[in-house]
Amino acid sequence: MSDSLCELSAVEAAHLVRARKVSPVELVRASLERAERLQPVLNCFITLCAEQALAEARLAEAALMRGDPTGLLHGLPYTVKDLVNTAGVRTTFGAVPFSANVPAEDAVAVARLREQGAILIGKTTTPEFGSKSMTDSPLFGQTRNAWNRDRTCGGSSGGAAAATAAGITALAVASDGGGSTRIPAACNGVVGFKQSLGAIPHSQALDAIGNQTYVTPTTRTVADTRLMMAAMAGPHDCDPWSLGVPRADYAGAPAGADTLRGKRIRYCVAPPGRPVAADVRRAFEAALARLASLGAEVEAFDGAGFDVEPIWRVINHTVWRTRFLPLIEREPDVYSPTFRRQIASAAEFSAQQYQEAMFARTALYRNVQALFDEADLLAMPTMSRTALPLGTDIFDTIDIDGRSYGDIRAHWYPWTMLFNLTGHPAISVPCGLGDDGMPVGLQLVARCHGDLQLLQAAEAFEQASAPLAPPPVIA
Repeated sequence: MSDSLCELSAVEAAHLVRARKVSPVELVRASLERAERLQPVLNCFITLCAEQALAEARLAEAALMRGDPTGLLHGLPYTVKDLVNTAGVRTTFGAVPFSANVPAEDAVAVARLREQGAILIGKTTTPEFGSKSMTDSPLFGQTRNAWNRDRTCGGSSGGAAAATAAGITALAVASDGGGSTRIPAACNGVVGFKQSLGAIPHSQALDAIGNQTYVTPTTRTVADTRLMMAAMAGPHDCDPWSLGVPRADYAGAPAGADTLRGKRIRYCVAPPGRPVAADVRRAFEAALARLASLGAEVEAFDGAGFDVEPIWRVINHTVWRTRFLPLIEREPDVYSPTFRRQIASAAEFSAQQYQEAMFARTALYRNVQALFDEADLLAMPTMSRTALPLGTDIFDTIDIDGRSYGDIRAHWYPWTMLFNLTGHPAISVPCGLGDDGMPVGLQLVARCHGDLQLLQAAEAFEQASAPLAPPPVIA
């Protein structure tokens, strides 16, 4: 029974809870049992809060029996990436010096999930401060891919994606500063959504005005992402970009049979000079054919001018150096060499270079906006190849079809960082398997604040696709 409960989508589970056919206690217990069983295999949690979760589940069940009003997510278990604050539950940021850090209050996004009745079962793994696209840290070791224990789960929201793919919960809170939700979603065959800037308020952003990071949903279905957005989205005074954002009926507006009919989709496999593995290219071409079969008008665009990793690195690493250099100087030996090396690398950037990169960020936004003069959606592979071997470091080389390349960020996920900088919503949905049996992701992008339209398009694609089999870790 517990395994069948873990296979439910959040939409299905919410319906069964409201109909009193499944209890919150049963759902939470099933999730905790699977988490405890798979934790030695995947290592995707830093903290499990079983006692607290079961206590909240019993309260949720009692409220249901009394006929009290219930929220959208009443009694549904969820996880939170360990970068995102959770009141009374330790939040380590994946870093040894913060192993006992317990926030006094929730991040706004988490508070909203709680208000809608969701129940936190644990905190998922992240590299130190979300600093790379693999999920490992001196604090907890390595998190493994749900499809192959010898592959990385991606990062930095790797624990969230691995736990979701493994069916531990249907709902996960992740974060994305350069692809950190979409990268592990593609690696693990789940749905990773980076919403428009401001669609979900980010209460932990230190530079709210210049922000490029997002607190995001990770799920197994697009309908479940819509459900999370219904709970998490909406204005809040902590985030200036959230004010005045149009409200959308995320929960009540599923995709229809003609959602993609007549939609203009512009696609590009990769920016000029960036490689794409042959199996990823084939999966992407099949995805484009599927979009066309649903009535979309598919046409290529030139990716020139969108090789953005150098711009992203100047902005991102300068922010990191400002935030983290004092921590490293205080306790250098407790942080990984990779983290220290990334922070040190920002010393080469001048204030002028930082401002030039910010000017370039505005130009990138305008260039992407111009594409939407002739398009409703953009499409590209989420990643240039499937998940890398476990133990790969961000400073290692990457193998694509037998050829070695330097700079993993620029060559493995050339299309994710762009939309962090421009603020456009982007989603990664599974679009098949590579020759190695590992998932491949399709990234779709919409106009700023076209989040609901993007989710509907992704859902239409998902409904027309053959679902992936359960990953081997639970098969």
